Amino acid sequence: MGGTGARIAAPGLALIASFTAALPAMTKNLALELAPIRVNLIAAGFVDTPLSATLLGSELDARREHLRETLPIRRVVGPADIAGLAVHLMINTAITGATFDIDGGQQLVSG
Repeated sequence: MGGTGARIAAPGLALIASFTAALPAMTKNLALELAPIRVNLIAAGFVDTPLSATLLGSELDARREHLRETLPIRRVVGPADIAGLAVHLMINTAITGATFDIDGGQQLVSG
């Protein structure tokens, strides 16, 4: 599991951006080094979870509404979305060394 934090430039995010930017390269290399064990990366954007609620506090509802209005999927990504992708990657044994962004299309829109 990783994130899409490397795609956002903002003060205070240098360290997390560095880590998340490195994960796809590490995933590819580990897929070769650990073969036949498969290695894939799920890079999630905002996911509506209790942790998100704790981190955002009173700003959570505004964040949800903003995402519903701006994301191409017109809804907020939830834990079931991430779980569905994880199960698919576990079942499909032909996939390795891949990074899957799951952010509702957030990277495609500004703001």
